[in-house]
Amino acid sequence: MSVPKFLAILASGGFFGFGLALSSMVSPEVVLGFLRFQDYGLMLVMGGAVCITTVAYQLTPRLLGRPLLGEQFAIRPSLLDRDTILGSAIFGLGWGICGVCPGPAIAGLGTGNWDLLLVVAGIAVGAYAQGWLKDAK
Repeated sequence: MSVPKFLAILASGGFFGFGLALSSMVSPEVVLGFLRFQDYGLMLVMGGAVCITTVAYQLTPRLLGRPLLGEQFAIRPSLLDRDTILGSAIFGLGWGICGVCPGPAIAGLGTGNWDLLLVVAGIAVGAYAQGWLKDAK
């Protein structure tokens, strides 16, 4: 990996983590309030992120001939199959139980919420188990 690409990834991750912390998405209580339809602030944050991302994904390929740090823009086909549906359900169950998803869990460690170490450990164990099961097929 080149140094510019590494720095761009590091800056993007830092920007993303800062935004998650600033919007309080790293707080399990806020997320659980959203999931219980008691706090709609998170919907505004997520809606804003989806709108900005949609515009960026539509405009960037038109404005640039190729990515700044990549070879070409590409569309990856996605499949709606049994594994996707099952994985989504398991992800949603985990999100509802602990109140955080992977990005905010890792960003929450930066805010000093050390309880999220258990969540991150669970994410790592779940990802490892999925890879192990997939290889066992």
